[in-house]
Formats: sequence, C-alpha cells, structure tokens
Amino acid sequence: MVKNIIFDFDGVLVDSEMLVGKSFSRYLESLGHIFDEKDFGKYAGKKTIQIVEILSKKLSIKDSNKFFNDIMSIGLDIYRNELTTVIGAYEYVINSKYKLFIGSNNQKKRIIDGLKTVKLDKYFKPERIYSFDLVDRPKPHPDIYLKVIDENKLNKKETIIIEDSVVGVNAGVSAGIKVIGLTAGGHWYENRNEKELLDAGAFAVTDDYKKIAEIIESQ
Repeated sequence: MVKNIIFDFDGVLVDSEMLVGKSFSRYLESLGHIFDEKDFGKYAGKKTIQIVEILSKKLSIKDSNKFFNDIMSIGLDIYRNELTTVIGAYEYVINSKYKLFIGSNNQKKRIIDGLKTVKLDKYFKPERIYSFDLVDRPKPHPDIYLKVIDENKLNKKETIIIEDSVVGVNAGVSAGIKVIGLTAGGHWYENRNEKELLDAGAFAVTDDYKKIAEIIESQ
C-alpha cells in the first residue's frame, strides 16, 4: 500500500517549465536566435546551468556566465509574476492522505518561494523538500530520491514518484522506486509523445491528476 509520494517540482506541481522556456526564448531572440518556447521541451528536467552550457555550444555564445545570469534574472521576474500550479495539482495536494515530499533539480530556496507563490507551502515542510544542491549528483542520477528515502526511513515499496521528464523518470527508476509519468504541464504540447516516459521506465503515464489518484489506489 502506498504511504508516500515524492513529487518532482517543475512541471509536476508548478507549471514552470514553459516559463523557463519563455525566458530562454526572450533572451535568445534578443541575440538574434530563433528559439520557440516549444523547443524547450527537449531540455525539461535538466538544470538551468546545464541547458545554458548546451545552448552556448550549439549557438556559439561565448560568454556563458552572462548568458546564465541574464536567464536567471529574466526567469525570476517571470517566475514571480506568472507562476501557476499544474492543472489538478493544487486540489490533489490539499486533499492528499499521504506523506508528501519533493525531489527536484531546482534550488531549495526557489522551490520554497514557488510553493508560497501558488499557496502550497503549508503542505510541504521544508525538511521534506530535497533539491540538487543537497546532493553530489543531480538527476538523472538517483541521489535526490535516495536521500529522501534514507533520511525519512521510507519503504520504497510504499513510495511513488511523480515525474514529467525522462531525466526524472531515469532518476526514480535508478533509485528502485515506482514512477508515474505526468504530462499535464504546459511543456507537454500537442503531439509530444508520452511514450518517452514509458520508455524511460515509468510504469504508468497520465495527463490527469484524477487518474493519478486511481493509479495509486490500485497499487
């Protein structure tokens, strides 16, 4: 029987992946590069600095430090003013009967700020929020999820992870925990194939939090 749920943050609880994509789109457009927000989908789940490194090489942007700082500045403004929950996430969390945790490639302070913005902060205790800056290796390595399990003495068989990216699913599967893929976020645009999450190891994929409840109840 499931007793614990570990949520990824971006794209699972908050619909932020496309906001990050919007930041990259605006910045790169100012440099003369065409980067549609939908193009960001392939980078979902990676740390911002990793995306900056990839795009710096791809687009021959020499000053990657300035690139990163500018993206963070633009993104922070968008994040504060446009952040919303993923459809169904708020209702699911406030009515949940499980122990709730977060395991994310985002920074802990940013996660806490985001939870406050969407009014979910009282449902996630700070000590149950795990971020890449608390482990040696971010996702797709399993370190974040293993840290949640170990520090809270959770039984893996009683735990479910909810993820929206291949990187995240890889991390959960490597940790030996069942993963549900969620495609409700805005970065899961029309015709993007959910099969990528199944191929990564998710045992089920859905675009609806109501179906997540049904899937978990069946475990």
